[in-house]
Amino acid sequence: MCHDMMGGYLDDKFIQGSATQTPYSFYHWQYIDIFVYFSHHTVTIPPVGWTNAAHRHGVCVLGTFITEWKDGERLCEAFLAGDERSYRAVADQLVLIAQFFRFDGWLINIENSLSLAAVGNVPHFLRYLTSQLHQQVPGGLVLWYDSVVSSGQLRWQDELNEQNRVFFDACDGFFTNYNWREEHLERMLGQAGERLADVYVGVDVFARGNVVGGRFDTNKSLELIRKHGFSAALFAPGWVYECLEKGDFFQNQDKFWSLLERYLPTHSICSLPFVTSFCLGMGTRRVCYGQEEAVGPWYHPSAQEIQPLFGEHRLEGDGRGWVKTHCCLEDAWNGGSSLLIRGLIPPEVGTVAVRLFSLQVPVPPKIFLSLVYKLEGPSAVGVALELSTADAGSCHVGGISALSAETSSRRSPRPLRVPPTKLAKWVGRCGQQLSGGWVQRCYEVNLRGCLLQDLFINFSRPPGSQKEENFICRLGELQVVDAHSLLTPLPQVQAVTVSHVRWQPAASEREGGPAGLQLSCTLHWAYLLPRVRCFRIHCCQGSEGGSPGSGPSELGRPRLLGLAFVNRYRIVDLAVAAAEPGQDGRVEFLVEPVPKEGFLVPRAEWGRAAMLYSMPRT
Repeated sequence: MCHDMMGGYLDDKFIQGSATQTPYSFYHWQYIDIFVYFSHHTVTIPPVGWTNAAHRHGVCVLGTFITEWKDGERLCEAFLAGDERSYRAVADQLVLIAQFFRFDGWLINIENSLSLAAVGNVPHFLRYLTSQLHQQVPGGLVLWYDSVVSSGQLRWQDELNEQNRVFFDACDGFFTNYNWREEHLERMLGQAGERLADVYVGVDVFARGNVVGGRFDTNKSLELIRKHGFSAALFAPGWVYECLEKGDFFQNQDKFWSLLERYLPTHSICSLPFVTSFCLGMGTRRVCYGQEEAVGPWYHPSAQEIQPLFGEHRLEGDGRGWVKTHCCLEDAWNGGSSLLIRGLIPPEVGTVAVRLFSLQVPVPPKIFLSLVYKLEGPSAVGVALELSTADAGSCHVGGISALSAETSSRRSPRPLRVPPTKLAKWVGRCGQQLSGGWVQRCYEVNLRGCLLQDLFINFSRPPGSQKEENFICRLGELQVVDAHSLLTPLPQVQAVTVSHVRWQPAASEREGGPAGLQLSCTLHWAYLLPRVRCFRIHCCQGSEGGSPGSGPSELGRPRLLGLAFVNRYRIVDLAVAAAEPGQDGRVEFLVEPVPKEGFLVPRAEWGRAAMLYSMPRT
């Protein structure tokens, strides 16, 4: 997927997020393998939020190196027409940029004519860049866009052929131009040889030029591409956002990708813990475990959590039973959104189910699973989590037991001899009504020699019901956790420091209003990043007594400032009350780690740093 969105670097460029009301959001990650951030800047570095969201879903991220027009010709002549030191210097810098920003490689797009000397060095440049990237960036990729040909002319071919084959041979893949027909694909079969999957046939979703498909007919392009065994490069699928009604964006996005679903093999989640609250990295408010924290629009791509398989699933036969999944900003358990599942159970059927995630996880001997959900309206439909396993011949599954207050012949509580503290807190909520009408259901599963393959949600008709059952269910969180990992104590946030401090009068004070201050500063702390999903940054404000030993007054309630995904957070223009005469003002910053297992960490284990301040004496 090549993301060409209105020139690039819009609200997605802000590392700590923004207050955008209707941003573009991509959430069909399980259908794509490579994400390219594209713009017309010479060197396009993917914004950190895109890289974080893609990597969380196991998707490779590429930046773009593009030269165009007369300026592009001059630049190419400067580094390609000379000796190898020049083009190697450029390649070395591109590798360093990818390393530093932790993305995976480059799309190389030379869209200007080249002299014979320059074009002769392009294969050497590509080969050197590719080899260096492979050495320095595990899994790194270099793709070449179909533009110039071996003579140096700018002449798009819409296929891989003898005129551009030399560039394909020097890198990892070839991205064709868009004006191809089926005969182009047929001719490429001989050119690609065993590297069919390395040819990415370009599809312009805007349908500019003489193209097959595009827009809501993009599936026609994919059908032909798959027929001949090639990979696909979808260019500018943000068409659904740029050209259609913003208010219908989610429906149009789901429609677009559902038309392509049959041509897009799903890649799988491959490690535990696996935890998601289905947050899109945006919302109209922020919610933490059912409690509303802040109201107002927010957009933070790094905060996007693992997304499920979206789509509509119908029962075989008459097709009256169905289940459909949507993302939804109207309610959330944690973050800014939840997963809405609608469905119908026909009278002759007992259950319907929907596959939410594909996994390929070698399972530890004991795992815990948790589901947070709520049914909308008066429905009494049953909701249960199901899993499937591979290696059926050697796989042994112990009885799935619910860790809940509910008792029934099908699921009885399994006592734990010495539950770890974190699990004891977790189990304590199982089977109970939580804030906002949510319910948590938990499971303990013993496995031996198994590969966890799929996670389903199953909906069953109420006992005694013979009628058609419609239901609307909202999923707030799903957790699959290795029981052993819960025994490992979490490290504490340490060495919280404050630097780059700037104070200034609040705007209201400058205009003759009430006294106030604005504080900007940078927080740093020490913590092992692989142990956490993110950090939540809070602040409290209060005052200190002016006399020795009087002690601090009661600090206000912690207020969420934002999220951090590294050991650093920048605070800008935080409103702070001016200190009273004879007293010190106090601002305390709290750093809350959010572990990968998805448990709340007690406040006593958060990191903290306090600042005291006073007004100058006159």
